[in-house]
Amino acid sequence: MIERFINIIISELFRYKYFGYHNTLQMNWLAKINFTVVFQRFGPYRSALLLVVAVALCLYSGYRIGNYYHGHQVKTLGEQKQRLDSLYQQQNNQSRRINTLEVELEVERLANQKSLTTLKEMEISHYKVKKELAFYEKVMAPEKQADGLVIDNIVVLSTESPNHYRFQVVLVQQRLKKRYAKGYVELSFVGSLNNKPKKIKLADISSLTKKELAFSFQYFQLLDGEFTLPKGFVVEQIEVSAILSKSKWQKYHRLEKGYPWLLATNNKTLLPKSLVATSANEKQEK
Repeated sequence: MIERFINIIISELFRYKYFGYHNTLQMNWLAKINFTVVFQRFGPYRSALLLVVAVALCLYSGYRIGNYYHGHQVKTLGEQKQRLDSLYQQQNNQSRRINTLEVELEVERLANQKSLTTLKEMEISHYKVKKELAFYEKVMAPEKQADGLVIDNIVVLSTESPNHYRFQVVLVQQRLKKRYAKGYVELSFVGSLNNKPKKIKLADISSLTKKELAFSFQYFQLLDGEFTLPKGFVVEQIEVSAILSKSKWQKYHRLEKGYPWLLATNNKTLLPKSLVATSANEKQEK
């Protein structure tokens, strides 16, 4: 019975190509073993014991080898997991670093933009200060400029009404020994109307009287008023004339100066803000 059982096991092993050697060894080494001789030599009990020991040895060896490879795989998986965690940590650190750098870059950009804005404001303020200083030099240090009455500048401001404008003229006296300069101002607009050259006087397009255009000052004065241009009239140049009336203390003199037609912003003024009120009060007093 035992011999028959062993032969059945051997035949089945040979039939299914144990351990997967299907196309190579085909269990030739196992076919060379004569189990009948082994069974007859050792007897049924010893042969069965030998078979059990062999099977047990194979099972133990397979268990140990499988356990070894299992431990190796667990160790490898642990190392891979540790490496993956380290890579994730590095990625998080780099992400935080990138976010920090982006915030710092945005802060630097805003600071740079603010610095540029501040620098631009300082340049504008510096220009205004230089302009005011130049005006004060004309008034208080006339030895640096030409002697006598000077038409400092003129500005034209647009209004909400079509073809209706406001103007401002600043006169400055540049004499070492200043006396009151008295006279009046005339304005003329040179341009074209219906494609024909034309010159229009301020008196023809404004309700201002000669008295309202008169000046009397010792240092400077601002004259202003309004006018309405004819429809279709294109202005190219403004001619400003300051006429000193003949009197006991001054001779008759006519000063003329031309300016290109340029519209300024509505909040522009020719005098420094600190002198606008002074000029108005002085004009009312005189």
